[in-house]
Amino acid sequence: MTIHLHRVAALTAALIMGAGSLAACGANDDDSDNDSGGDDTASGGTIALLLPESKTTRYEAFDKPLFEAKVAELCPDCEVDYYNADQDEQKQAQQLTSALTAGAGVVVLDPVNGAGATGMVQEAQSQDVPVIAYDRFIEGADYYMSFDNETVGKMQAEALVEAVGDKGDILMLNGAPSDPNAAQFKAGAHSVLDSSGVTVLEEYDNPDWSPENAQQWTTDQLSKYDPSEIVGVYAANDGQAGGVVAALTGAGVARNQLPPVTGQDAEVAAIQRILAGEQAMTIYKPIAIEAETAAEVAVQLVNGEEPGTTSDTGVDQSDFEGVTSYIFDPIVVTQDNVADTVVADGFYTPEDICTGDYVKACEEAGIS
Repeated sequence: MTIHLHRVAALTAALIMGAGSLAACGANDDDSDNDSGGDDTASGGTIALLLPESKTTRYEAFDKPLFEAKVAELCPDCEVDYYNADQDEQKQAQQLTSALTAGAGVVVLDPVNGAGATGMVQEAQSQDVPVIAYDRFIEGADYYMSFDNETVGKMQAEALVEAVGDKGDILMLNGAPSDPNAAQFKAGAHSVLDSSGVTVLEEYDNPDWSPENAQQWTTDQLSKYDPSEIVGVYAANDGQAGGVVAALTGAGVARNQLPPVTGQDAEVAAIQRILAGEQAMTIYKPIAIEAETAAEVAVQLVNGEEPGTTSDTGVDQSDFEGVTSYIFDPIVVTQDNVADTVVADGFYTPEDICTGDYVKACEEAGIS
């Protein structure tokens, strides 16, 4: 089956204005009588947010607070019941059961293992609780929010091929095999690398995305290959990129002689490495649009509303493997456009980035 994804370029307020969703969430109504005890009582409910792990900084630093803030804005009477699985699939399944027992009316689930999370979706749906698959696809979910993941991998690989001059040997570090996004990043990257002039010396699927595993694996490869043989490194995310840089510098490679290393998530440490010339690029995924769209849909669902469709919201939706989906566009960040992307969007302030050894690099990039 051919799947056509309509990418969302901007989040519109209309998504939550349709079908009276704000009123359903207990928004202020100046025309209501304070002594009315009937149908004007503010609606609300419990929304369970289940995130997969905390080693990737985005979840605790961005997804959770952005989601919670948007729910609070739209529905003051709604409650967010938050869980983090710490990369433990069994723990997450138990957390889902706990959330349902506690009265969750909607589940927003970023699974540890997307392929293994179908049972969790079925458990929720058996209790008439809809599930939003957040960031990672789950078969049978009611809704899906994510970025165009194969495009992420393609962007990373294209940047690396360009940086190394389309020749030479590279190392390749992918994400966790249990993460369906990791498979999509990997497929996208290979679609570029396999038809390029570079050769993958060794490839690694990091079981938990951890920087520690990335550093150890890279160190192991440097016992087999001289660092001078490695012209670049494909790292699927910034945490692994940091581990790669630590391994290379630990092997005696000077920071100003590091090979190009890719990344993803636009972590502040990665932005600093990019400005300092220690990492070639990262993928910036404007998490606010993903987290806030998920919050808007969850609020509508918990209050019995049908989320708006393309025709009345201005937000494109698509069908991804039978699930109504919102797919957002990733952005490549290099030394040349840090100021125009993560800083201009308010994702980070100059004060967040321009600390310690990175003050001079910020000045040279026009960030102050």
